[in-house]
Amino acid sequence: MAKDIENPCVSLCQLNSELCISCGRTREEIRKWRGMKRPEKMATVQKASVRMKAIARKKGKGQLSAQGVCFQA
Repeated sequence: MAKDIENPCVSLCQLNSELCISCGRTREEIRKWRGMKRPEKMATVQKASVRMKAIARKKGKGQLSAQGVCFQA
C-alpha cells in the first residue's frame, strides 16, 4: 500500500485572511484535508510549499503580519 501523505500542519496555526502562514494551506484545504485522496493531498502539499516560499520572501521584506488563529485538521 502507498505511504500516507503527511499532514503539513505544524500546530502553530495562524490565518492571514484565508491562508495559514504556518503551513501554507488555505482555510478550505485545512477543512478538507481528512477527506482528500492521496493525489489531492500531494497537490495540496506542493501548493502549500510554493506558498510558504512566497511567505518567507515577504517576511524577509517585513510585509506580512499574522492575524487570527486557525484549527488543526
